[in-house]
Amino acid sequence: MYDKLNITFKPFLLSLIVLLVGYTFLHWIIFIKLEIFQPKEIITNFGIPIFLTGIISWFYLRPRLKILRLKTSRDSLIDLYCIVAWITLTIPLVISQQYLITSSGKLTKLKTITEISKSAPTKYYSLQSYYIDKNHPGIFLNTEVGGRNNENLALQIYAAVPIFEKPSDTASSIPLSWLAVEYSERISNRLTANEKETKFREFTNKSELDFRSKNFSDFKYLDRLRNSDQKVGFTNAVENNKFFKNKSADPIILKGINEPFENRNGNKLRNLTIAVAVGTLIWLIMIAIPKIDQRHLRRIKAGKPDRKSQREVREFLDFLIPQEGHFITLILIYINIIIFFLMVIMGYGLFSFNGQDLLEWGANFGPLTKNGEWWRLITCTFLHGGIMHLFTNMYGLLFVGIFLEPLLGRRYFLIIYLLNGIVASLASIFWHDATVSIGASGAIFGMYGLFISFMIFKIFTLEFTKAFLLSTLVFIGINLLMGLTGGIDNAAHIGGLVSGFIIGTLMAIVMKRKNNT
Repeated sequence: MYDKLNITFKPFLLSLIVLLVGYTFLHWIIFIKLEIFQPKEIITNFGIPIFLTGIISWFYLRPRLKILRLKTSRDSLIDLYCIVAWITLTIPLVISQQYLITSSGKLTKLKTITEISKSAPTKYYSLQSYYIDKNHPGIFLNTEVGGRNNENLALQIYAAVPIFEKPSDTASSIPLSWLAVEYSERISNRLTANEKETKFREFTNKSELDFRSKNFSDFKYLDRLRNSDQKVGFTNAVENNKFFKNKSADPIILKGINEPFENRNGNKLRNLTIAVAVGTLIWLIMIAIPKIDQRHLRRIKAGKPDRKSQREVREFLDFLIPQEGHFITLILIYINIIIFFLMVIMGYGLFSFNGQDLLEWGANFGPLTKNGEWWRLITCTFLHGGIMHLFTNMYGLLFVGIFLEPLLGRRYFLIIYLLNGIVASLASIFWHDATVSIGASGAIFGMYGLFISFMIFKIFTLEFTKAFLLSTLVFIGINLLMGLTGGIDNAAHIGGLVSGFIIGTLMAIVMKRKNNT
């Protein structure tokens, strides 16, 4: 048991402590204290922690797990252990970042709102004298698709209400800050267009009634919003305000909090303690159960490298370099990943993106595309709505590309991929009147259509066809059925699939004739 604790448990515990202390300190000094730059909170609070814990789990802890006998009759449990380590390291690190923001925030006491521009920026404020001008708000309406299969539709209203020192200032002054008032409701994305319109109208009417009757002065202190999707929504609301000109490009958005300032941390510290304790206990139990692999234990104690793991790492790194057989496949994947992370770095999101931002980056949208912006038919195939959307599409592209690119060659693989993407985008805009469409799935479905046609026309060997035809058909069928539930652009999927199948059939016929002559 000592060897288990020393080789697998001690590094886990050390990693947890270093992450909690090290990254939390760097977060505070870089993003809060010095404000060197301000990425969205979803990046600092979720994105970076998930990335760091993933690196530690797979590249630092995984080699040490080799001393445990984790192989079963069918597979090895080492990947499961890495996933558990990833989760148990991530949860407390995420909670600690949220606790850091609220606990380190300073409260500045202001007599009037005019003092806010004269004092150093802080997280929290208290106000003695103020006037909230609810008669001249800025409004921004937004909808976001969410859920694993885009089955949810979030309706959002952002109202930015001007804050003045006294009522008479509304006629002569420009607001120095704005009070954040938000309304949100979630409905099913599987509803028809008319049903969605009815739900949205009911939501806006209900929100308007609440806005008119609500007392916005009912707060104990104000929370200054940092860079986040919420801050972007309220900034758009300020920009939509028609009553005040010369507004700040980066307005001060304040959210009223109606509870004692001492309670701002809530249960975060307790939750952090529980997460650390439970995660540590789970990891201790998991490493205590399996027996020790004496061969790997002797190797580790002797300081000898794991030749097999080193070879696997080298092969993996070599595979990541575009080369013959998967050159274009990897180039396409890297372009998609680079564009996605450029949007992330620029603060547009991580798990989801705003529809307007996607349009600015080249999403497919019938009214714009048909009006001459035909380049959107291609650019939309390199945009994705979130990290899971990107991951699933790139995995599908990698799988089909490995088999098709060596057979088609670089040039034809690229041409057919882009052609399928264009056909899929055309199918989308002619089926949907005004839907923002993004993603490589239409082009990828096209490659799967070609893949199926090649198997049907026996371009591949019989053994290969038996191994992959059924699983490919099931994969396509499940995705199309999921699209029928709503929220997924099945028109693009079907358009790409049909396009790829037709191209594959024509190519298969030509290839068969050449082989017979």
